Amino acid sequence: MQFESLQIFCDVVRWASFSRGAQENGISQSSASQAVHQLEVRLGVRLIDRSKRPLVLTEQGKVYYEGCKELVGRYLELENRVKVLSDERKVTGTVGVASIYSVGLLHMSQYVKTFGERHPEASVRLEYLHPTRVVERVIAGGAELGLISYPRKWPELTVIPWREEPMVLVVSPTHRFARRKTVEVRELDGEPLVAFDAELSIRKAIDRALRHHEITVDVVLEFDNIENIKRAVEISAGAAILPEPSVAKEVRAGSLIALGIDGQEAKHRLTRPLAIIHRRHDKLDLTASRFLDLLTGSDAVPAEPGASADRRLAAASPS
Repeated sequence: MQFESLQIFCDVVRWASFSRGAQENGISQSSASQAVHQLEVRLGVRLIDRSKRPLVLTEQGKVYYEGCKELVGRYLELENRVKVLSDERKVTGTVGVASIYSVGLLHMSQYVKTFGERHPEASVRLEYLHPTRVVERVIAGGAELGLISYPRKWPELTVIPWREEPMVLVVSPTHRFARRKTVEVRELDGEPLVAFDAELSIRKAIDRALRHHEITVDVVLEFDNIENIKRAVEISAGAAILPEPSVAKEVRAGSLIALGIDGQEAKHRLTRPLAIIHRRHDKLDLTASRFLDLLTGSDAVPAEPGASADRRLAAASPS
């Protein structure tokens, strides 16, 4: 029995897909299917119920997967340790990162570029997902690291505070506030607002802050995606309250205007906390550890032009 077959099996289960598992290992889908079949023949049991979509493990498959996942993880960690002994600075392999959409494509691409320059034999597999899916992906082992907002405690995860982003009022260039740099929080009372869906953590935080300041807004549209909110504001459907770095690109292009919100009480300011998550009981391999160091290090990546919140990254706690 070859280690590669165990790794293929684990990847197929992790993605609930033979095609994705094959892709992870650089082989064809039929080769991945054959590798799993050979394991089943050796064991004399069915490991995966192929009649269901997505794929489902049998009871025997569940037991086998838990053991194989630990074996594969320990072997890969051992392999990395041996490689480090020959060249302590050499980092190889791929780190999977799942991120909420609004962290910013441009900002994350800077991290990925810097990581590639520092570690040419390593790479980053970056996915943008709904917040709930980010947590699910990391817990299931589909990504080593996750980037989320409004973190809470999960028994399976370690949560590392990353940075705190101020919220700004975002309007179109034709809005009555467009020529101003700031707006008083009380001026938002009755304002037509394009908002996040009510069940999202960011919406709940905004609603709490507005209620505390006794502000009632007129929610005209709701979206679960920050990009849709920005497009709606651009066509003057209403204003929006968004994290400052998430609109830096549009502000520089002139399609949106971002205004600071004055008059807020210090304990109830509109901000968005971001955090990095990883599985609590799985030791990060060398590649994932180095990317985590890059994210939390003070000399990591220059801030995006115009995104003042990112300049606070250097002060973010790495623990």
